Amino acid sequence: MSGFSLSSEPFTLARDCSAVMVPQGESVTLPAGQAGYITQALGGSFTVYVEGNLFRIAGNDADALGKEPPPPLELAADAGDAEVENLVWQQLRTVFDPEIPINVVELGLVYDVSLESTAPEQRKVYVKMTLTAPGCGMGDVLIDDARTKLELIPTVTEADVDLVFDPPWNHSMMSDAAKLETGML
Repeated sequence: MSGFSLSSEPFTLARDCSAVMVPQGESVTLPAGQAGYITQALGGSFTVYVEGNLFRIAGNDADALGKEPPPPLELAADAGDAEVENLVWQQLRTVFDPEIPINVVELGLVYDVSLESTAPEQRKVYVKMTLTAPGCGMGDVLIDDARTKLELIPTVTEADVDLVFDPPWNHSMMSDAAKLETGML
């Protein structure tokens, strides 16, 4: 993947900004004034192309790119487990590999989701997910992104996201929409 394309949007960082190098997963700080291109803006995070490298910038740093951060999540005060689980799946659909414009749910990477009530109006979320390849350098970043986004859900006090490799992932686990997007259908 070259990173830059004609549809990429130019930017100049307004302030120093934390980023993760793709696909290595190494945390770096990009300096204020750094110019580059936004190549992907999905799920509230951004993939940017800077000096021949790709980086992922989290949504809470959107202002450094001149963008709006994602809006806070809302949940009805009387929401039950079904509504919370629905919001869990919605949040997981905002987790994207920086190199693939398809969310982890459509890719078939999420194997299981469950909730546990830990106190009145408090829940713990358990997720089992995998990667398209066991050696993927972005694995820790995707797990952290999922955990962080799940813990933004009102009443969720903790998200335990386990990385598993059994059963091994294969393209048949992808949704038809994901297969169509990647040319595998």
